[in-house]
Amino acid sequence: MNSITYLEAIRAAQERALEEDSRVFIYGQDVGAFGGAFKATKNLAHQFPGRVIDAPISEDAMIGMAIGAAIEGMRPIIEMQFADFSLCAFNQIVNHAATLFYRTEVPCPLVVRLPCGGTPGSGPFHSQSLEAIYAHFPGLVVMTPATVEDVYTMLLEAIEIDDPVIFCEHKFLYYHLKAEALPTTALPVGKARITRPGRDATIVTYSAMLHEALVAAEELRKDGYEIEVVDLRSVKPLDTNTILASVARTGRILVVSEAFPWGGVAAEVIAHVSSEGFGLLDAPPQRLNSKDTPVPYHPLLWGTHRPTASTIISALHRLLKL
Repeated sequence: MNSITYLEAIRAAQERALEEDSRVFIYGQDVGAFGGAFKATKNLAHQFPGRVIDAPISEDAMIGMAIGAAIEGMRPIIEMQFADFSLCAFNQIVNHAATLFYRTEVPCPLVVRLPCGGTPGSGPFHSQSLEAIYAHFPGLVVMTPATVEDVYTMLLEAIEIDDPVIFCEHKFLYYHLKAEALPTTALPVGKARITRPGRDATIVTYSAMLHEALVAAEELRKDGYEIEVVDLRSVKPLDTNTILASVARTGRILVVSEAFPWGGVAAEVIAHVSSEGFGLLDAPPQRLNSKDTPVPYHPLLWGTHRPTASTIISALHRLLKL
């Protein structure tokens, strides 16, 4: 059986959505004959003429068009070439799409696909993780799939949701992550997954950091520690029940995120644990983020800028001694 990559799962989900729902269309820069910047829409324009449409180089216009189409009953999928570029459409996303149902009771079912996170050599303008920024605004659903299975099922669910969805797909996983087959079942969006059970400490993480956390947990097993790993899967909604239940079992928590530290998802998780589960803790909650600097170009600098299995192991050793 041929394996399927994270990127191919995204393409497969879009293909299925286009086949099953005539309201679905894809709009973005070079998504047509070129197949998208990362080939996430390869061949789809040929399969679905007139429904995979190239956009002008104006993210603001792309989202404005999508909101109008959603109002009229369509279900647009917008591909941003890089997550960073979505900030050019920030006003449209947070002031119009996010508030539309609140203001008018008219649904706004659109999906904005954000190729997020860093890769070697991408630098500060193509590597940012913006999930916390979008999660700040009521009305937006923010998904952060970390596996091939989740990126497929969650994208399909995102297309069906009547609210605007920010779909943060990590581009480092596009080719690095593979599965034997596409799934037939899935957890609902908003439900975290216990990816690895444990007893000594909990790692809460999401997106590409899940895989660094799993490597770290496996390494610490050699020292006799069993680390529980929780994959958030989405950050808005946030599954605080699963997080608190895990902390109740382990008494310690480390939150790992590739995003910048200030005002991020890690801080939000720790705030919830501290206010709702303080009595469960045997040690102060800890977080590990990328450095509070722009993302560097050089691959070696990039490798030290973001959390890695090695830095997660070090952080866990400190936490386990508290």
